[in-house]
Amino acid sequence: MNGSFEVYGLPTGIIRSGDPIAERVIAAAGKICGGFRDGDILVLAETAVATSEGNVIRLSDITPSAHARRLAGKYRMDPAVAEVVLRESDSIVGGIPGFLLCMKGGTLLPNAGVDASNAPPGCVTPLPADSDASARTIRQAVERATGARIGVIIADSRTHAMRLGCSGVAIGCAGIPSVIDDRGRSDLFGRKLVVTKRAVADNIASAAELVMGEADECTPAAVIRGIGLPVSDELIGVESIAADECLFMGVFAKSLK
Repeated sequence: MNGSFEVYGLPTGIIRSGDPIAERVIAAAGKICGGFRDGDILVLAETAVATSEGNVIRLSDITPSAHARRLAGKYRMDPAVAEVVLRESDSIVGGIPGFLLCMKGGTLLPNAGVDASNAPPGCVTPLPADSDASARTIRQAVERATGARIGVIIADSRTHAMRLGCSGVAIGCAGIPSVIDDRGRSDLFGRKLVVTKRAVADNIASAAELVMGEADECTPAAVIRGIGLPVSDELIGVESIAADECLFMGVFAKSLK
């Protein structure tokens, strides 16, 4: 990878259900950074992608189950939100006031990714149904329209254990590797690396979030240019590991089964 790169925020205006998100980011890129070029990486906020795909839930349409009401009472949540989170989760691990800690698709995350931020009033947006597929579809649409061979990352904001604040995490990826294996390389003193793998998609997502924002910026996308990652049609998906292989989750793996 290159030692320097550029990051451009792409203001698109408000994305509504059914809006063609690829067309919106192509238009924004044309104004902000001269359009897409080969090797660019497009990062998109998951809420914008889910909204464009029509994955928006009106809470007034939700009838909470008894289980959702119990969880809502315990963790001081809207029962309708708790019900949506239950439907989106593989399992519930615990919670704190306002949030359920969930397992979903092999990942531990608050509220299963269900988010009211940047959703229409009275609504929430779950994560895209298949973030890798969404990334691939958007990548193909941009390439057909512009001819540029790019990578696409669908990003979410996540908190991290024992740290204050959020950073970007890749939940969908197409066209570029999500992880680069540095095992076998030598450190400064000639010792071989035996564990290190770089989460490049997560790092790119965090860089993009610096210009995308979390509030009313209407900038749900960014272009990363000049980073030098290989682009390939064969590269699809964000690599993950099982809970019992995870350094932090291994202690709790048995209780999650």
